[in-house]
Amino acid sequence: MRKTHRIGAAVAIAASATLALASCGFGGGSGDGDDANGGTTLDLLVPSYSDATQGLWEDVIAGFEDENDGITVNLEVQSWDNLESVVATKIQGGEAPDIYNGGPFAGFAADGLLYDAEEIISPAVFSDFQESFIANEQVDGTTYALPLIASARALFVNNALLEQAGVAAPPTTWDELLDAAVKVSALGGGIAGYGMPLGSEEAQAEAAVWLWGGGGTFGDESAITVDDPANLPGAEQIKKMIDAGATQADPGSTDRSPLMDIFVQGKIGMQVGLPPTVGQIEENNPELDYSIVPIPTQDGSPMTVGVADQLMAFQNDGDKQEAITKFFDYFFDPEVYVPWVQAEGFLPTTISGAEALQDEEALQPFLEVLPDAQFYPSTNPQWSATDAAFKALFGQLQTKPAQEVLAEIQAQADAG
Repeated sequence: MRKTHRIGAAVAIAASATLALASCGFGGGSGDGDDANGGTTLDLLVPSYSDATQGLWEDVIAGFEDENDGITVNLEVQSWDNLESVVATKIQGGEAPDIYNGGPFAGFAADGLLYDAEEIISPAVFSDFQESFIANEQVDGTTYALPLIASARALFVNNALLEQAGVAAPPTTWDELLDAAVKVSALGGGIAGYGMPLGSEEAQAEAAVWLWGGGGTFGDESAITVDDPANLPGAEQIKKMIDAGATQADPGSTDRSPLMDIFVQGKIGMQVGLPPTVGQIEENNPELDYSIVPIPTQDGSPMTVGVADQLMAFQNDGDKQEAITKFFDYFFDPEVYVPWVQAEGFLPTTISGAEALQDEEALQPFLEVLPDAQFYPSTNPQWSATDAAFKALFGQLQTKPAQEVLAEIQAQADAG
């Protein structure tokens, strides 16, 4: 049965906003972990996900402090543009936050700055995280961060266009996707069967959809393997889609965001999207008849490209370990955590969080694929160069042989 998926306007606004907030600053904390009244002060540094971020964290802190007499949490909110420079400055000045919400953590772990995550959260809460997400927070088998929020990708399908093209059901394999996309493109009138964004905005993400969907990999914490033969089937399938006229014009220079705008307008049959896409449709074309289904792969096996930001704890003062554990246990309780995640427009990384959202129809396609999430090898020091190489070079698949493009990306990644 085809269903139209929608989400509330409040969540849509929160999900799409990326406004910078003024810093609250830490202040008031002392170097030995005790405040002036003999309690414990935790410094919490977080990025702004939306214009609601500060208020959401303040509500969490207020509830936590009510239940934990003697523990005070000082909140500082920074824009994503400033976050990494702010935390670096704090670390250099010997004032690292006790708890930090950020992205890359491998450098901090290599410098011995972080707690083993299992030391600052109770076993019951730790075991509640999706296994695929916890594995993404590990270096040499040690978990150094906790996955705060999840995002996954799924295929958005314009039901009306597929019906007009005589496609009976959304595709599950590459062969079915190619056949459906060619038929939709044949409708004419500027309609494209599949939205293929290979431009610089997020070429690495579209590459992951296809290369991983064919059994490939970008590598792991110890090696980048873009030119691995296992990646060739996915790259060649992209070329097959382009050559068959199954995509929009000039996919090599098309970015994801403007292309998704065209899908929302009803001019693309299928495109891979994110949970915030649901809110975008609700806001800009609420009458669009669409479905969300798993991303088609070479053989139909489940796969999604996962993204997670992290919470980590710096080993500033051993006296704070117990307070940090209490904070994490409180925050990841479903009654606290799930409303926070929903308000920010993301997905929960915990099993209990996913269960709490089982009645949210619009989110189910994303929640269902979370256990099968695969991730960029972000703990590899070469990942930044690899990411840049994908963005600069992957669009050449439109005109160059697949193996040549993969080799060029590998060479640039190796060169750093």
